[in-house]
Amino acid sequence: MSITTTKSAFRKGLADAAPFVLVIIPFSSLFGILATEAGLSVFETLAFSVVVIAGAAQFTALQLMQEHAPTAIVLASALAVNLRMAMYSASLTPYIGAAPLWQRAFAAYLTVDQSYVCSMAQYEKQPDMTVPQRMSYFFGCVTPIVPLWYLFTLIGALVGAQIPDSWALDFALPITFLAMIAPMFRTPAHVMAALVASVASLATAGMPYSLGLIVAGMVGMMAGAQTELWLDRRSEGAA
Repeated sequence: MSITTTKSAFRKGLADAAPFVLVIIPFSSLFGILATEAGLSVFETLAFSVVVIAGAAQFTALQLMQEHAPTAIVLASALAVNLRMAMYSASLTPYIGAAPLWQRAFAAYLTVDQSYVCSMAQYEKQPDMTVPQRMSYFFGCVTPIVPLWYLFTLIGALVGAQIPDSWALDFALPITFLAMIAPMFRTPAHVMAALVASVASLATAGMPYSLGLIVAGMVGMMAGAQTELWLDRRSEGAA
């Protein structure tokens, strides 16, 4: 689908993000179920998704709350998991930074993994898109994602334990992230960061309050940065 107008950009974003619906529905339902099982009310569960709107951080915070971790640990862990949003924002700014303030405010709130991955891929593939077209594409991406995240969080909270364990809805979490990050392994630095973080997360799995995830993330980022530096020096030496 060629993007020539803001309407066509919106439709393209809608179509590109549509496949994520297959995992967003069980993913958000699972959060609703687990949150109510952990003691949150239906209203608190829905408010959690509306205010935070970050699945990985929500699951992290929920797990730590169930383990009765100190509030500071819960907040620090959730923030650490969501640090990627700061990097997402920095990456998006060159493309949509010239948009009106109100649009950027909505985009900041609606920046999730799916909208970022789809938008960056499209912006790089078609760099001649205008800022209004880019914003339309971005909002098209979140249209099939965010409303369903709210709706099925609510449904999961309402039905709760009525969903049998045999349905195994927790498959949605790893599949979602695998689907998003696999196309982003474009350089050796990306691959190294992912491999080191994976190994480090397994090695630190025994740390209390899931702090191993924070350690693994930091180690992975350092490994990726060092790989990037080494490759740059190698290319400069070859030149």
